[in-house]
Amino acid sequence: MAERIFIQGNEAVGWGALAADCQAFFGYPITPQNETTEWFAREFPKRGRIFVQTASEVASINWLFGAAAAGVRVMTSTASPGWGLMQEGMSHLANAELPCVVVLVQRGGPGAGTTRHSQMDYLSVTCGGGQGGYKTITLAPASVQDTHDMVQLAFYLADKYRNPVMVLTDGIIGQMMEILEKRTLNFAPLPEKDWAIIGKAKHKDGQSRACHSAQGFIPTPQYPGYLSFLEALDRKIQQMKDHEVRYEAYQIEDASVVLVAFGYATRVCREALYEARAKGFKVGLIRPITLWPFPCQVIKEKAVQGAKFVVVEDNLGQMIEDVKLAVEGQAEVCLVGALARHDPGEGGAIFPDKVLEKIAELAQRADIK
Repeated sequence: MAERIFIQGNEAVGWGALAADCQAFFGYPITPQNETTEWFAREFPKRGRIFVQTASEVASINWLFGAAAAGVRVMTSTASPGWGLMQEGMSHLANAELPCVVVLVQRGGPGAGTTRHSQMDYLSVTCGGGQGGYKTITLAPASVQDTHDMVQLAFYLADKYRNPVMVLTDGIIGQMMEILEKRTLNFAPLPEKDWAIIGKAKHKDGQSRACHSAQGFIPTPQYPGYLSFLEALDRKIQQMKDHEVRYEAYQIEDASVVLVAFGYATRVCREALYEARAKGFKVGLIRPITLWPFPCQVIKEKAVQGAKFVVVEDNLGQMIEDVKLAVEGQAEVCLVGALARHDPGEGGAIFPDKVLEKIAELAQRADIK
């Protein structure tokens, strides 16, 4: 039987990384994810693994580049202002096709904003915040167990596609404490990293390897020209879209109103769903597990059936744009966002009553029972 422990979501990042056989963590402290950095500082060295507190987030993302180029399973974690500093490095990692994992615990913005929770980094994560139009698979946990398991999945997907992968959480999921079952997940076998820079004597063909972040600009045997690189990048993006969409659906079969939420807002919506169903409203919930690639098809199908959508996210409206694209103008899409927080201070959050108010508002305009 797997060991069960009572821990924070930020600590679950570390236990998930350990289960994924991560060998190195490079990071810089920043609220609200400091417990993650603390966990790696405490636990990795005594297990013979590498922890380095870097000079800055810019340093962290570049240290990832070096370790990933050597074939090491490596990761970092940060919060929103630090994420902004990593964007150029993320673009270089995507160009060099280097697998790594970045955990982002969102806090308020723009700018320094607040050290408390938010969901304001959806666009910069799902659209590729650095230059060049790259994409990164983005996983969104809604519990401590999710966080642990998705870190493992992130490492697998990073190696599968030779691409950075994001785990996007928030201050509430990171700071809350729940029971965690420490378990190691099994995935499909991965090919050897014969591209890694480990010394030519360690490669079967006896040849040296090179790695740089100007593929397509500096000719290589694999990519002799810019279009050959772009074609490969396009194929990779399409493969991720075709094979890596993940979501959970709750009671959507008969739903006339479908809530769409990720992270802590998912938990808010579940409570609102239970209360709405008790009042006789046919309400369902779609929770994207991958924010990119986004689960457009299931949302489109519900739109065709005549459902209305309420997007619940702790920002001024970001994921709602993806929902609107998915419904293709065939359904009404409403927002319950940061302006619906229960308190005007930085500690405010979206509560189920605000979601229920929006459901009731829709009920006044149409029969959704």
